[in-house]
Amino acid sequence: MNKKLSILIPVYNEEKTLLNILERINECKIENFDFETIIINDGSDDNTFNVIKENSDLYDKVINLDKNRGKGYAVKSGLKIATGDYVIFQDADLEYDPKDFIKFTNLINKFSVDVIIGSRFNYSEYTRSHNIANKFGNYILTLFFNLLYNTTFTDIYSCYLAFRKDILDVDKLKTDGFEQHAEILCKIVKKSDRFYEVPINYNGRSAKEGKKIKFYHFFTVIYRILIERF
Repeated sequence: MNKKLSILIPVYNEEKTLLNILERINECKIENFDFETIIINDGSDDNTFNVIKENSDLYDKVINLDKNRGKGYAVKSGLKIATGDYVIFQDADLEYDPKDFIKFTNLINKFSVDVIIGSRFNYSEYTRSHNIANKFGNYILTLFFNLLYNTTFTDIYSCYLAFRKDILDVDKLKTDGFEQHAEILCKIVKKSDRFYEVPINYNGRSAKEGKKIKFYHFFTVIYRILIERF
């Protein structure tokens, strides 16, 4: 019997890239795995919703939020309707390439896996050069997390995070912003003990190109990592 991977795609004003991402996901054919693609449109005010409506053959479920409520809220909405054995997050831009899904599914098929993070720093083919401040901030977040949770990750804020769906109680998630990624990781690491990391490719955007996370999110993430530990 095939395992199912629920692919959650939170979307906010990604009319230029969403179709490309959906097509790439549909090009992925992985043995012993079925995909469940879920789009959560987080109140986009560009042409994103029309792209979604016009390409209904490329996804399984869609949630259309009436206004922008934050990435975390969108993710929670998707988690509530996901039916997969495992969940993975896919941003709607072109920073992460769905062809890397096979690295996650290969691990799931080979081992008893709870959590997998895709590392942009132990990359397989390429990674776009980071703003040094962003890389330094990520290093601090990762080191802080590893010290508190006794792990050895290299890139905790990679958006490619996959985990067994049954180890997360979505109703207990408290945050709705970018810090929710940290909240989820903290909760699932505390409830499991089989963690893996795989190298991925990364074509990161700059702020001018539409990257939405800002420097001040660093502080909300640090706070969330700390409070979830104790």
